[in-house]
Amino acid sequence: MVQLTRSDERGELFSDEPQQRLAHWNRSRLEPRLPDAHWLDAIDHDADMERLQGSFLEALRQQVAAKASEAPRKADSFVAWFEDLENGGPGQHDPLFDWLEHQASLDEMRWFLTQEAAGEAGFDDLTAYAQVKLPQRIKLELARNYWDEMGRGNAKGMHGPILHRLVERLQLNPVIEETVWESLALANAMTAMATRRDYAWHALGALGVIELTAPARSAAVAAGLKRLGISAKARTYFDLHAVLDLKHSAAWNAEAIAPAVAEDPRRAVAIAEGALMRLTCGARCFERYKRELW
Repeated sequence: MVQLTRSDERGELFSDEPQQRLAHWNRSRLEPRLPDAHWLDAIDHDADMERLQGSFLEALRQQVAAKASEAPRKADSFVAWFEDLENGGPGQHDPLFDWLEHQASLDEMRWFLTQEAAGEAGFDDLTAYAQVKLPQRIKLELARNYWDEMGRGNAKGMHGPILHRLVERLQLNPVIEETVWESLALANAMTAMATRRDYAWHALGALGVIELTAPARSAAVAAGLKRLGISAKARTYFDLHAVLDLKHSAAWNAEAIAPAVAEDPRRAVAIAEGALMRLTCGARCFERYKRELW
């Protein structure tokens, strides 16, 4: 059984071993499978992993709670506060991305993208999990977003496979054991928030802040790939998100976040915590990437 103290939360949770365990568990538990004769043993294992996951989430919440408590409780004011995270949130406009755009070598870009691909939780699946039992208006906005992620019914336009084409083109081999724990922690946090119903409103904030903040980063990576001679077809994922997420963010804020807070102002803190947890995980990734690459 996993037993963690407060000191463990500050130290051991933010390291390779627990994050790799969570990453393998998330991959296994969400994979479609047939019934298992040893399902009772699986329940025991899942219980241990849920304790680890819960301790990790609580540690992240503690790190952002003070800032999140400052968020306004009125819908319009909250959306303005939320949108300002694009300018002043953790990790925003990190110099890493200017470097990727203008200076990174192909090998350095490949290392960066390998880390990002290994830590990619899949926005489409996260959105599908997050929307379960949400109010109608919010559910419909997440459905519209999901439909775009699905290429609007065209397999060639599905965002996940578009990213996979870049992985194949650059001959990347993302594996959990070779991924820095910061990247795994980001994916583990996103997966936990989306799949746990007590973190449903956190997930709404975390997913929304991805749409809010991704365009500038995506544009920089796309420009760096173009500079390095990567074809327009191969870099489509980043070119697409540099533009499409601007539209997605505006719609998410108006049709999901604003009505969520208007209906119940208590949700503002949870949405704020989720957004800040996501941005804090991203900021940790950027700092680690710079230590490895610079």
